[in-house]
Amino acid sequence: MEQPPKWYLPTVIAALLWNLLGCGAYLRDVMLGPEDIARMTAAQQALYAARPAWSVAATAIAVWGGAAGCLGLIVRKRWALLLLVASLVAVIVQDAALFLLSGAAALPVAVVLQGLVLLVAIGLVLLARKAAVCGWSS
Repeated sequence: MEQPPKWYLPTVIAALLWNLLGCGAYLRDVMLGPEDIARMTAAQQALYAARPAWSVAATAIAVWGGAAGCLGLIVRKRWALLLLVASLVAVIVQDAALFLLSGAAALPVAVVLQGLVLLVAIGLVLLARKAAVCGWSS
């Protein structure tokens, strides 16, 4: 197995931290109680209530698959690519629900944040693919 470049490990650790932030946000979201929801604005409550269960499931796959895929990149395993592809597909499904079904496209912060999430997910798939092709993973 070939040694990856010096930038590889810091990049993958940063990506793991990014995905762990997503895991934390997911856990906070699914653990909201009625009193937490009551403190939301009417628009936030409507978005929260309008989410289909499959969208929430896609979010779980996106963040947990991304974190596990990053761990796979750290230990330099080829299976990381499969997890990161699953995470990317889940991000796309999540975005479809968010922007096509809920109307969140009218919220610039949602567009920017989800755009960044999508770019990171694409970048991680490309990185995992490069790691496999260059022999950095086994």
